[in-house]
Amino acid sequence: MKKLTTKIQLILFTALLAGFTSCSDDDDAGMITEESETIADFVASEEDYSSLAEALDRTGLTATLDAEGTYTVFAPNNAAFEAYLGGTAVADVPVEDLTQILLNHVLAVEARASSLATGYVNNLATYADTDANLSMYINVDSDVVTINGGSELEGGANVTATDFEFSNGIVHTVDAVIALPTVATFAVADPTFTQLETALTADASFSFVNTLTSAGTFTVFAPTNDAFANLLAELEISGFGDLDTSVLAAALSLHVVNGANVRAEDLTTGTVTTLGGAIEVDASNATLTDANGRVSTIVVTDVQASNGVVHAIDTVLLPGL
Repeated sequence: MKKLTTKIQLILFTALLAGFTSCSDDDDAGMITEESETIADFVASEEDYSSLAEALDRTGLTATLDAEGTYTVFAPNNAAFEAYLGGTAVADVPVEDLTQILLNHVLAVEARASSLATGYVNNLATYADTDANLSMYINVDSDVVTINGGSELEGGANVTATDFEFSNGIVHTVDAVIALPTVATFAVADPTFTQLETALTADASFSFVNTLTSAGTFTVFAPTNDAFANLLAELEISGFGDLDTSVLAAALSLHVVNGANVRAEDLTTGTVTTLGGAIEVDASNATLTDANGRVSTIVVTDVQASNGVVHAIDTVLLPGL
């Protein structure tokens, strides 16, 4: 069976400009870097980053960030670690978990503030025991840069200062530890899925958000805002409140495959069983078909979370009507 050609468009890091660019009035202006200083040297020398330094030492990542390379690190300070760990000592966090948390802050390229753009980029954390890198949603609005929805959302962070340059990469400071994202993280953080978020929480009885933040494994075919707008127009209704709750729940369930992290290269033609019933996949044309013959095209693939993967689609699937 034919494989689906990956369509995801990640952030392209263009020409990097020299210099320091501030994202807020809270810049750490006292930090002076030397051309030969590595990212690891910087972290070790700054008292306010002693928790990060301890975590890097414990996981063996100090050596990584002390070696030659091209990295971008979103660095949380001691207060950020304290808030995230909630009283747990860095030394008490399992090494494997701590390693993935740290790698969730590191890109394998040098990305200055001028090259950051709204969209997805892969960091060095990985899904389960695979080599699939986790995604990070960056939003750039004027001089404000947020990651995975910003620190106003659980697990997100705001960039507070940018473009500290070292011999092996760039450091941007953040005001929170960036948690490993779940598939629900991207539904909330990415404005492309605002209507999906609304649908998932449209009724008090819905447990979709709890499910999609759990430790399970999910493949989610996520309708875009345009997909939902077209559905409302098609059904001649003004909002989700005009839909029978059971119909909406059944439709949302039809977009979730439980127990599998199916990336684009693994998607094959045939019948796929979702939480809401069967749909037909045409891998060669990147389409999904529901029981009503309605066809949806996969428009973005492989947004990888810690508990599954998200593919964006342009049409809402419906249960048999």
